[in-house]
Amino acid sequence: MVGVVVHDVVVPRRAALLFLALGVAWGIPYLLIKVAVDEISPAELVLARTGLAALILLPIATAKGAVRPLLPYWHWMLFFAGIEIAGPWVLLGSAETQLPSSTTGLLIAAVPLAGLAIAFATGHAERLAPVAWLGLALGIIGVVALVGLDVAGSDLGAVGEVGLVVIGYAAGPAILSRPLKGLPGIGIMATALTITALAYIPVVLIADGPPGPLPSGKVVWSVITLAVICTAAAFMLLFALVNEVGPVRATTITYLNPAVAVVAGALVLDEPVTVWTVVGFVLVVTGSFLVNRRGRPQPPVETELVSETASSCA
Repeated sequence: MVGVVVHDVVVPRRAALLFLALGVAWGIPYLLIKVAVDEISPAELVLARTGLAALILLPIATAKGAVRPLLPYWHWMLFFAGIEIAGPWVLLGSAETQLPSSTTGLLIAAVPLAGLAIAFATGHAERLAPVAWLGLALGIIGVVALVGLDVAGSDLGAVGEVGLVVIGYAAGPAILSRPLKGLPGIGIMATALTITALAYIPVVLIADGPPGPLPSGKVVWSVITLAVICTAAAFMLLFALVNEVGPVRATTITYLNPAVAVVAGALVLDEPVTVWTVVGFVLVVTGSFLVNRRGRPQPPVETELVSETASSCA
């Protein structure tokens, strides 16, 4: 049988292909964002990306009856859209006007570490095993290696923006796992994308003015790829992967994305891969993996799965 090992289990070829496809779809956004913000503003990018993705996902979610159940929770949906998409995606675009795409992807890999910190701060943390504490320490050292040794001092403001993204990505799942728990994941993501797109129409009109000429072809294709492949198709791939390997093993995809981000940045944009890039990558991903190995008595439902993997969709 041809397969791939996920959590020490060999899964069929279809699951392996889904796994690799999703890893690429959620590993290349940093590269595409870097290309896009060379010619359009971060706000314009957010509007274009969320608008196109919403046009694809919202009809599917509506047909599945996955939007109506969210109506009583509209205030939580507004909060989730702001903290998980509207704020983080514009900050990512702004940060990538200065930072290499690979560095951004590696810093985002620290989301599980921030999630653990938020859990402790809010009193919802589980008792951690020694291996999880080791993971937390390794992850922090990895971030320090990236920021202190692989980033220029003039780029620390951009690092701060990515830090806010990490906090937003880590806080979003808290909303999904409690106020929005049990609600359909595809409906949540389609609605959040729609809310963000609508909110950014006046933002773009005020900040950037009426639409001008189309940017270059590479930017147009970057935006289309971000919306269609990295957002809409990626979530459909995620749900297909869950059907193949289950929700717990599907979350392993979060450890493939940073590697894809580094390779894509090096191959396409000639971004340097320094010793500290490699060291930071190994420490951050290993630390996040060890933190996430803490026991979980029940496999997550669809909403909780989305909460654990949504931050992979940069």
